[in-house]
Amino acid sequence: MYGKQQTDPCPMCTQWIDGFNGIAPHLAQNADLAIVAAADLPALRDHARRRGWDRLRLLSAGDSTFKYDLGSEDADGAQDSTVSVFVRDADGNVRHTYSAHPRMADDIQQRGIDLLCATWHLLDLTPQGRGEWYSSLSYGTAVAGVTA
Repeated sequence: MYGKQQTDPCPMCTQWIDGFNGIAPHLAQNADLAIVAAADLPALRDHARRRGWDRLRLLSAGDSTFKYDLGSEDADGAQDSTVSVFVRDADGNVRHTYSAHPRMADDIQQRGIDLLCATWHLLDLTPQGRGEWYSSLSYGTAVAGVTA
C-alpha cells in the first residue's frame, strides 16, 4: 500500500482495497480480512476516509518486520503488494499458509495476483484487453463511500 520510503498510496493497491471494501461483508461470513500497510495508522486512516473504506480492518505494520518477513518489503523499506493467508489451528496457533506477489518474473509484472483485480478480468474480455492500463488514485471523479 504505502509507508516508509513510499510516501504516496499505491494506485493499484488502492483499487484492490476499494473492491475489498465492497465485498468485506460477504467475506466476513467465512473469513477475516485485514489490510496491513507500512504507513502509520493516522495516514492510513486518512487515506481510508478519502476512499470511503468503512468496512475494513486496517492495520499498520509500522516499524515491525511483518512485511519484510512476508517478502512485501525489501531491506531498504521499499514496498510491494503481497497477499498472505493465515489460519488458526486447533491449538489456537496462527500459521502462515500462502503468499502471492504481483511480480512473477522480471519481465512479468502485475500478473501474480490477477485474481484479486476484477478490473483486469473485465478488461481482458474486451477486444483490446487490458493493454498498458494501470490504476490511478483519481479519474477526475470523487470516490464516495457506500453504506447499506
